[in-house]
Amino acid sequence: MSEALWTFATLLSHWRRHPMNLATLVIGLAIATALWSGVAALNAQARTSYDKAAAVFGDAGAASLVASRSSFIPQQSYVALRRAGWPVSPVLEGTVRIRGVSYRLIGIEPLTSPKGSAVGGLATTVDLEGFLRAPGRTLVAPETLVELDVAAGAQPGTETGRNLPPLAVSDAVAPGLLVVDIGQAQAVLGRPGQLSRLTLRGGDVETRALPPTLRETLRIEKAEEAGDLARLTDSFHLNLTAFGFLAFIVGLFIVHASIGLAFEQRLATVRTLRAVGVSLKTLIAAHVGEAVLFALVTGALGVAGGYLIAAALLPDVAASLQGLYGAHVGGQLALDARWWLSGIGMALAGALVAYAAGLFRIARMPVLAIAKPLAWRETHRLQLKRQGAAGVLALAIAGAAYLGGTGLEAGFTVIAGILLGSALLLPLVLSGVLRLGERQASGALAQWFWADTRQQLSGLSLALMALLLALAANVGVGTMVEGFRKTFTAWLDERLNSEVYFDAAGVSEAREIEAWLGRRPDVTAVLPVWKAETRIAGWPVDVFGTRDHATYRDHFTLLAQSPGAWDAVRDGKGALVSEQLARRTRLGLGDAIELPTARDSWRVPIVGLYPDYGNPKGQVRVNVDALVAHWPDARRTSYSLRVAPGGSNALIRDMQTAFGAKLSRVVDQAALKAMSKQIFERTFAVTGALNTLTLLVSGVALFASLLTLSGVRLAQVAPVWALGVTRRRLGDLEVGKLLLLAAVTAVLAIPLGLVLAWCLVAIVNVQAFGWRLPFHVFPSQWALIFTMALLTAFVAAIIPVVRLGRTAPQDLLKVFANER
Repeated sequence: MSEALWTFATLLSHWRRHPMNLATLVIGLAIATALWSGVAALNAQARTSYDKAAAVFGDAGAASLVASRSSFIPQQSYVALRRAGWPVSPVLEGTVRIRGVSYRLIGIEPLTSPKGSAVGGLATTVDLEGFLRAPGRTLVAPETLVELDVAAGAQPGTETGRNLPPLAVSDAVAPGLLVVDIGQAQAVLGRPGQLSRLTLRGGDVETRALPPTLRETLRIEKAEEAGDLARLTDSFHLNLTAFGFLAFIVGLFIVHASIGLAFEQRLATVRTLRAVGVSLKTLIAAHVGEAVLFALVTGALGVAGGYLIAAALLPDVAASLQGLYGAHVGGQLALDARWWLSGIGMALAGALVAYAAGLFRIARMPVLAIAKPLAWRETHRLQLKRQGAAGVLALAIAGAAYLGGTGLEAGFTVIAGILLGSALLLPLVLSGVLRLGERQASGALAQWFWADTRQQLSGLSLALMALLLALAANVGVGTMVEGFRKTFTAWLDERLNSEVYFDAAGVSEAREIEAWLGRRPDVTAVLPVWKAETRIAGWPVDVFGTRDHATYRDHFTLLAQSPGAWDAVRDGKGALVSEQLARRTRLGLGDAIELPTARDSWRVPIVGLYPDYGNPKGQVRVNVDALVAHWPDARRTSYSLRVAPGGSNALIRDMQTAFGAKLSRVVDQAALKAMSKQIFERTFAVTGALNTLTLLVSGVALFASLLTLSGVRLAQVAPVWALGVTRRRLGDLEVGKLLLLAAVTAVLAIPLGLVLAWCLVAIVNVQAFGWRLPFHVFPSQWALIFTMALLTAFVAAIIPVVRLGRTAPQDLLKVFANER
């Protein structure tokens, strides 16, 4: 056997003699990899769904004809266009609910779909005759079939009592999408003779003009820029990735502590290998090979664990993306080689980083000095000084990124610099506190307590750094989430101030319903909420037209406003702009915003800025008459109603009875608030889960460090026991040391967590979503975090202390027989 293999086998023999250290190493690296690969799997699953949805609805160059003043196109308009030679194809879209879950239903006409269209191509994935002939087919993704929990060929019923055509699986369909023939869609949705849009190729847009009879009722809508959904959700996924990376770093501290202890435990082995002629190059290569072996084994375990984590969190992620962005993500996790390779790669990188510090010290120390613990600790002190310098440098980089950086990357650089710098400086701060305690102590046992705690700090520093990061993340994210909950609830109470909201099927239906409502004494105001859609710098923007009313003046919160702002909006001489849009366009009060209209553009002064939490789009509010003047094709089917107290339920029942299919939607304020709050809670459920996992990982790191150190602690504990201190008393002192270190770490974590929360609120949230939350503090959270830190430390200390209490006297006496 060659020298390299003998060296490699000798190093591996260490783990056979120290199985507990091996266990902590494997657990640490596997947990770190699991948290990272779990987040990677969630992101990959979402992006796969986006790609499929984009392939169906985002054909390059495709355009559509849509209704100018209503939600639907009469089928007669489609017939007239086909007779005029227009190569259009009908599409009807809607939402159906099956067993309490919403699915997007789309009806297509494959025989007339534009050549090369992905929508038309869907039907070619199954038997075309079966798709068109009654009872037809419902094309679904494999994931959707699993979610529905039925077999192919089944006909699930919707909550309206109408059954879908038999299900057929198609890999080309995006998750959450149901594709049927246009006639079947009209029957299932209860929309006979109605269409959502007419698709055509982009080249036809420039060369054709609409027939005169249809120019008032239809308009050409050019294809939106590809990737809108992916761009809107980028910030969500980037935040999720950042949290996964933080969890990976915290888990990596376990690995670093285990590897550091292993290097210290096998100093004599390394000294012997060097003395018998093993070259430094061979020794380092053997260590690197060991790191790669551990990375491959634990990485595979971690990726498997990441799959389980992602599968558990996927429903909450899917609900968040559906509620915030309308993106349906498949509920069944697909195996993707990209996130498997990502997990293995991160495990390999983490193992090599953990080994790097020990290898560097071995390479720099003389051969015979390697086996001297004092020399090793002296090297550790030197490394601690370098670590402090690195911590100061990290804080300096964070400061520079805050002062001179822009964008989301700069925000994460600030957070990373602050967290890393604080973690690196923690051992120096703790050492200073312990030195101060040692100077103030009186009595031999008390002085030994402080001095021994400081000596023990070198072995616990990494675990305490992990605990600091985990506690700070809990404080920071908890503060942000609770602040968002408080702000969001108050904002909903102000924004959703009307008692009833409804959408009509078309403009004529809306006028009929509005006239009917005007005759009801229990309806005190009928307020139109009409909308036009435009783009500013490629970003989707909704322009709402509202009627001047006390409902808005009294309840619509403005972050900033010019004098007479509401009067200017009433007169059509001013606009209210959402905070997101103002930040993106870098405009403020008094500036004029240029809104692309149906004909040209409209420059209107900004007279007010308002919060619009959670909206991924920009938003502008103007007078309803000004909206119609500049966007004649604006959708005029949405209204909010002010209703006398207690009359909402009766009004909704009467509206549904009187108008039926003429109503697209009617909801009361309470239901809308409940739905919005449910979306909020599901959105942050993933964050809360990752937060809890990170804290658990830090507890494992602390436990692993104590467990691996308990064997080498006999040299410090035995002399004190020999002087008359009972093992029970020694156990109490050991617990006290850890509680002291955990308490100081928790006290330091609270301000660090508040700084993290401020960075999330004032930097990351603004850069990611375009709006800023008010900053709130919650002292009750601090007490809970402090208690959790002490509890974590106490639980971590139980087994080592019990082991100490059960140590036989002869084992303690053996310490004096060994050369130390």
